[in-house]
Amino acid sequence: MSSDSFTKEKLDTYFKELAKEFRRLNGKSMPAEIVLVGGAAILINYGFRDMTADIDAVIHAASVMKDAINAVGDKFGLPNGWLNADFVHSGSYSPKLDEFSVYYKSFYGVLTVRAIAAEYLIAMKLRSGRKYKNDLSDVIGILAEHEKKGTSITFEKIDSAVRNLYGGWDSFPEDSKRFIKDALKSGDFENVYTSVKVEENESRDILIEFEKDYPKAAKESNINEILKTLKAKRKP
Repeated sequence: MSSDSFTKEKLDTYFKELAKEFRRLNGKSMPAEIVLVGGAAILINYGFRDMTADIDAVIHAASVMKDAINAVGDKFGLPNGWLNADFVHSGSYSPKLDEFSVYYKSFYGVLTVRAIAAEYLIAMKLRSGRKYKNDLSDVIGILAEHEKKGTSITFEKIDSAVRNLYGGWDSFPEDSKRFIKDALKSGDFENVYTSVKVEENESRDILIEFEKDYPKAAKESNINEILKTLKAKRKP
C-alpha cells in the first residue's frame, strides 16, 4: 500500500485499531492524545481533498505508543512512519499547537484525536509555504469552505494565529503574507484555488524531472530558488 492513499475513512479505521492496540499494551489508566496537523487535519474537517500523503501529528502518549503504531502499520501494510511524529522537528511546528486544537473523536476510551483549528492550520501552511506541495492550495480550500459556511476567516484572525504560534511573520517565506492578503482581497477562491493547483502541479513535475538529473540536490533550503530558476528557463 502506498502512502498516498490515506482517506478519512481509512484514518478512522487506523485510529480505532491504534487505540485497541495501545489499550492492549498500556491498559486504560494512561490515555493518549494525538493532535493532527497538515493534510490529515484538513482531511477530517474539509471536503476539498480526498486523501493525504502523510499523517503528521503531535503525539502525547506512553512510549509503548511506538509499538502500537508499528503493529497497526504491519497489520494494514502501511509504510514505516505512517503516523509521523517527526513533524515536531519541522519549521512549522510550534509548542503552542495543542492550545489551538479542536476535538475530533475518541477511540476505545484511551485515545483522543484532535486537529488544529482553521486559522492556525492556515498559519502553519503559510509558514511552510511549499510551492510544490499542497500548502497554498490548502490555504485557499480552507478559506473557500469557511466562506461557504458563513464563517469567513479574516486576515486579522490569521495574523493573530501567526503571532500566537510563531511570534510574527519574520520566519515565514517572504511571499506568504502577500499571498494571503491577495487571496483575501480577491475573494474569488474557486478560481484562485484552480490556478494555485495548476502551479503546484507544474512545480512538482519540474522538480521530479530535476531530481532525475540531479538526485538529492534539492533541499528545503534551496528548493524555492531551484524552482524559480527552472521556471524562468521555461519562459519563452
